Amino acid sequence: MRILLVEDDHDLGPAIARALRDEHFAVDVARDGIDAAHLGTTEAYDAAVLDLGLPGMDGVSVLRAWREAKRALPVLILTARDAWSDKVAGFKAGADDYLVKPFRVEELVMRLRALVRRAAGHAQPRIACGPLVFETQTGQFELDGLPLRLTAFEWRVLSQLILRRDAVIERLELLERVYEGDADVDSNSLEVIVGRLRKKIGATLIETVRGRGYRLACPA
Repeated sequence: MRILLVEDDHDLGPAIARALRDEHFAVDVARDGIDAAHLGTTEAYDAAVLDLGLPGMDGVSVLRAWREAKRALPVLILTARDAWSDKVAGFKAGADDYLVKPFRVEELVMRLRALVRRAAGHAQPRIACGPLVFETQTGQFELDGLPLRLTAFEWRVLSQLILRRDAVIERLELLERVYEGDADVDSNSLEVIVGRLRKKIGATLIETVRGRGYRLACPA
């Protein structure tokens, strides 16, 4: 999963980014509203974490710009502003959730996972595909009831596939949602990751759709 973090605090921003990466998220960071508005309308993200008090362009204006550009990514506002009027303005602009600083990182992570899950159309936190299960609240994968050990890149690919199980995900879209914006990506890296996943979960669950991408083929 790829997250856009919009936070201008030079201490808090990197700390949040590290915490999200520790949970296997890919994270792009914008430190002002102008960059945030541009990234949110041009890049592919599973969700955004958005501060309100930003230089260049305030968070509510950034969010309005995203929605006017028909960007439907889930947005969690993370701010020190706890006034009811600020919350109303955020939700009217198109926010999906609102978390007030100070906060627990664990709560931020769980809220993000829930937003991404619901945006993918899943009401329940437990998503199954045959013997493979994704516990979205904890981010844990299980195979035949046993925890599955995955690298960060493997987790990002497999989470995309199971959130949209039985749908073909284009190769380019997978690459966009697995790697951070400034990553130097090898052209064969996705195939390597998929190959490692097939060794861990079985060769038949991940189907290659020639000329398009990959699909998680769940048993009926």
